[in-house]
Amino acid sequence: MNAATSPAPRAALVLFSGGQDSATCLADALTRFERVETVGFDYGQRHRVELAQRSVVLRALRARFPAWRERLGDDHMLDAGVIGQVSECALTRDVAFGMEASGLPNTFVPGRNLLFLVLAGALAYRRGLGVIVAGVCETDYSGYPDCRDDAMKAMQVALSLGMDRRVVIDTPLMWIDKAATWRLAHDLGQRADPAGGGDALVELIAEHTHTCYEGDRAQRHPWGYGCGRCAACRLRASGWERWRT
Repeated sequence: MNAATSPAPRAALVLFSGGQDSATCLADALTRFERVETVGFDYGQRHRVELAQRSVVLRALRARFPAWRERLGDDHMLDAGVIGQVSECALTRDVAFGMEASGLPNTFVPGRNLLFLVLAGALAYRRGLGVIVAGVCETDYSGYPDCRDDAMKAMQVALSLGMDRRVVIDTPLMWIDKAATWRLAHDLGQRADPAGGGDALVELIAEHTHTCYEGDRAQRHPWGYGCGRCAACRLRASGWERWRT
């Protein structure tokens, strides 16, 4: 079978940043697909500690959840440095976090998710993976327009036409908030291991994933490491509190 022309319908490529959302999406994919590969992107992000945490999370998942170990395949790291070259934002430049006159936060990296999906589509084509899983969400998020459902549907059509084969962009978090994301992680872990897997996956995500825009891994909170002040930390902490109460 030619992988480039015959994608496996039960195989998926997960956009895995090393953060909470993408780790939850990875667990979800490992529950639903027979073969799962992961891809990360180095675009010169200030919080590049997330790239280091990717391998930590992958090792921890393999060690703690034997049912997923055989399904979790190769990990890929792609250079997307061109985004850092053309973007003037708080995630690629040493500037204070804030809001732009447009109403968007200055952590918005124009074109980032769109480029990620194009690169992931090319990789999925070569690897014979029929589904691209992305942890984007427009229910409880930072306001990035390239996280919206319409943007994902448009990219799915464009990739399918451009690759001349059906490409599915799967977005399991699109319509849930951060509290429900924590709850989903617990449910997925419990499903994989009824003997305490729910709490184990939540703790794994809290301990090993990274979301903080400041790249702070010195301060440990119940929900994980971070400065506790940036938008990413506030969303993660708020979701944790709503889930736990």
